Amino acid sequence: MTRLATGAVIDGVAVITLDNPPVNALSAALRADLLAEVERAIGDAGVRAIVLICAGRTFIAGADITEFGKAPQPPSFADLFDVIENAPKPVVAALHGTALGGGFELALACHYRIAAQGAKVGLPEVHLGLLPGAGGTQRVPRVVGAQAALEIITSGRQIRASEALALGLVDRLAEADLREDALAFARQIVADGARCPRIRDREDRIAADRASPDLFADFAKANARRFKGFAAPSGIVEAVRAAVTLPFEEGLARETALFDELVASPQSAAQRHVFFAEREAARVPALPAEVQPIEIGSVGVIGAGTMGGGITMNFLNAGIPVRLIETTQEALDRGLGAIRRNYEAAAKKGRMSADQVEQRMALITPGLDLAALAEVDLVIEAVYESMEVKTDIFCKLDRIARPGAILASNTSFLDLNRIAAATNRPEWVIGLHFFSPANIMRLLEVVNGSATAWPVIACAMKLAKRIGKVAVLSGVCDGFIANRLLAPRGVQAEAMMLEGTPIAEIDRVLVDYGFAMGHFQMMDLVGLDVIGRDATERSVMGDLVGAGRLGQKRGAGYYDYDEQRRPSPSPVTLGLIGEVAAAKGIAASPTTGDDALLARLLYPVVNEGARILDEGIALRASDIDIAAILGYNWPVYRGGPLFWADQIGLPRIVAEMRALEAEHGETFAPAPLLVRLAEQGLGFGDKA
Repeated sequence: MTRLATGAVIDGVAVITLDNPPVNALSAALRADLLAEVERAIGDAGVRAIVLICAGRTFIAGADITEFGKAPQPPSFADLFDVIENAPKPVVAALHGTALGGGFELALACHYRIAAQGAKVGLPEVHLGLLPGAGGTQRVPRVVGAQAALEIITSGRQIRASEALALGLVDRLAEADLREDALAFARQIVADGARCPRIRDREDRIAADRASPDLFADFAKANARRFKGFAAPSGIVEAVRAAVTLPFEEGLARETALFDELVASPQSAAQRHVFFAEREAARVPALPAEVQPIEIGSVGVIGAGTMGGGITMNFLNAGIPVRLIETTQEALDRGLGAIRRNYEAAAKKGRMSADQVEQRMALITPGLDLAALAEVDLVIEAVYESMEVKTDIFCKLDRIARPGAILASNTSFLDLNRIAAATNRPEWVIGLHFFSPANIMRLLEVVNGSATAWPVIACAMKLAKRIGKVAVLSGVCDGFIANRLLAPRGVQAEAMMLEGTPIAEIDRVLVDYGFAMGHFQMMDLVGLDVIGRDATERSVMGDLVGAGRLGQKRGAGYYDYDEQRRPSPSPVTLGLIGEVAAAKGIAASPTTGDDALLARLLYPVVNEGARILDEGIALRASDIDIAAILGYNWPVYRGGPLFWADQIGLPRIVAEMRALEAEHGETFAPAPLLVRLAEQGLGFGDKA
């Protein structure tokens, strides 16, 4: 078998190279090989220092998370780190790429750390619903102090090498070649006396923290909104508190106990599911291996409104020039102004320089004529959701765009096949459904028309990654994946409203579940005139718009709003609800109890997800979960609707939906796939 760690002695320095592609995950096999090499170097009288370095594009980018929740395999992290930390010869970690999670914890167990200029370090376990479980919560506070440690670990952020040096997390930056500089550093350490300092022995920073007993409560209070609903941040706070208040070994034991609690929790299981689901979404199993993605060097965007401007920014951020087309100079100037204001706001916050603002703006070529799109590689239409308007544009593009150019629609629910049929090249037409605000939201639904060619699909999936999006491939249907999936929640929210369930209760149970806001709060935020402009029958929303109650922007919608846009129940809305219910002949029968409210709101989402999967609109259940999380802010610690359903148990959901069907009608009839999986004792994860 190929060894994952190999050693070579160079002028008295043992260089141990770790090579476990693609990211050198610290698996049990790598730990075993590394331990053997370290012990060999310690026992070699000719070795005076040890350098740990990694092959490939990165240092150890974390533990092997496929091992989480399974029986531990030797050697443990603790056993490996003890040998390294207690080595009688200096051990230097040479970092490049990203040293994250268990990889950075390994580096902290070494006596010294040298980093390449472009390296980054961090402890991102919080994003998996975990805390660093191999000493990270105990060693980092001893270097940077508890306050900084809490910020670093609860944010999970990656720290650039220059900042890590300033914080003391690394000891030196390499000037040129990392390997040669690490060897020179090791030789200097030997020449200076071969000291082997252990971070675990440092007391200066945490001694100062012991004089601030309120530090931890104050930090938790200051970040209560950011941590709401998540269990891991509380565990991190407790583990760092243990670093300050307990001896190292006792603190380490406390960290381990807290880690074990989290790794066994439904939250961590959900967040780990999301981690893998994001990566799996990019894989299209049916894509022929020989297909090469089309390269995109220039883009045209039709429409400079909120959506078109946001789409444009994605490409500018990736350095791709954009021809931005509008119908009037006024609309074009307004769109360009909005893009510039967004960039200038980012510059004021230190996220980019003034020069970078100008560089991005210089990539835009504005125009008023579709003919300007004749030579671009990709055209994205982002105009009003009208089939007539869109087919007219695509008919014109068919005559203008060069052969081989990809024609994309940003439609959120219209039939892409009808749009493609307006051209003589439907194989070059695809849906690229961005979510608003398009420059921020990470989800991109790549809609595969019935004639769309494989190279076009491959191009879209690759391009999504280039512009920082998570692509989910969708078939053609009304609303595609995310919008279709969440529509039943809105239908049930409004049905319960007309039955007399207070809208504040409906919104509260959704917020308590983990959504950032409830259904009616979201409607008020977007604007009732925007959402309900195509309504054809009487509704509470229509009556609110007729009364001038358009949402937050007018200070009144479903709720009344004060100067700080804080909502309160509205007597006007309550009266309108009663009038519309009476006109529709709906008797008062409010739903009560959080479980009943959630079942009514969210089980139909699960049911719709089952239909989407069964129809082949989505490739796998995890893609549906990602669409819900990234498109509609489904709480990540619930894992998405289908993962959540598996945790509840599909037999229970089927039984409760049948009870709801008996009471409320066929809209609650369980989907065939849901029933089949429940009867077979399977879950959506098995189907995926």
